[in-house]
Amino acid sequence: MANETWKTGITDIGPNKIRVKGYDIADIMENLSYAETVFLLLKGELPSKAEADLMNAILVSSVDHGASPPSVLGARTVVSGGNSLNAAVAGGVLMIGDWHGGAIEQSARIMQKWAVRLEEPGADPEKIAAELADWLKEQKIRMPGFGHRLHTADPRTAKLFAIADRHGYSGKHIKLCLALEKVLEQKLGRKLPINVDGAIAAVISDMGFDWQLGKGFFIISRVPGLIAHAYEERNRERPMRKLGPMPFEYDGPPERSIK
Repeated sequence: MANETWKTGITDIGPNKIRVKGYDIADIMENLSYAETVFLLLKGELPSKAEADLMNAILVSSVDHGASPPSVLGARTVVSGGNSLNAAVAGGVLMIGDWHGGAIEQSARIMQKWAVRLEEPGADPEKIAAELADWLKEQKIRMPGFGHRLHTADPRTAKLFAIADRHGYSGKHIKLCLALEKVLEQKLGRKLPINVDGAIAAVISDMGFDWQLGKGFFIISRVPGLIAHAYEERNRERPMRKLGPMPFEYDGPPERSIK
């Protein structure tokens, strides 16, 4: 039992040797960007020019979105309590879940299931999108990756799709995503714009990534922003300050006695 090994297909290390997916780390350092290296790690192969540009755009798009998201408040709160930078970043990452940062994963899962039908001869994206919209209504599911509390037209979505289109990279998932936006507007009587999470979900799906990596893309993108916020909090603000929505109002039981 002591001699048994477990397998990993990611990095091969040894004396004076580091090879990521078979490529020497020194060659990667000189010849690949950070975005290209992330692609290599997650996909196992080098990206094409289109994939490299899209990966770079994805990682930049969600790098930060102000001081109000839960992950940023989490990171700043941990620092404000007197903890280290790594603890603050970990706290911020732990705030990422189904409601904050989870829409990429959830949207990609749905799109990957339904976009398969676009491979059928004569498949109509709008017809399939309409059936998807009806299914969402029946299941009482709000489509993840659509709508935004701040943006009526997410500028990151337009740019990401423009980069994909420039490379001729608009596949079945992007087509379904765009058709669904149109169908939802017709059915709801108001526009529910594709936000950056929905756009990323469509693009990574067309790039062949498993939907289960959705949160991973958000985490990889957001960590630099969390570091910046944690550093700013430590060096600009006083310790243990009030963070988050203020004021709060108690609405629990009235004063009472044990006896």
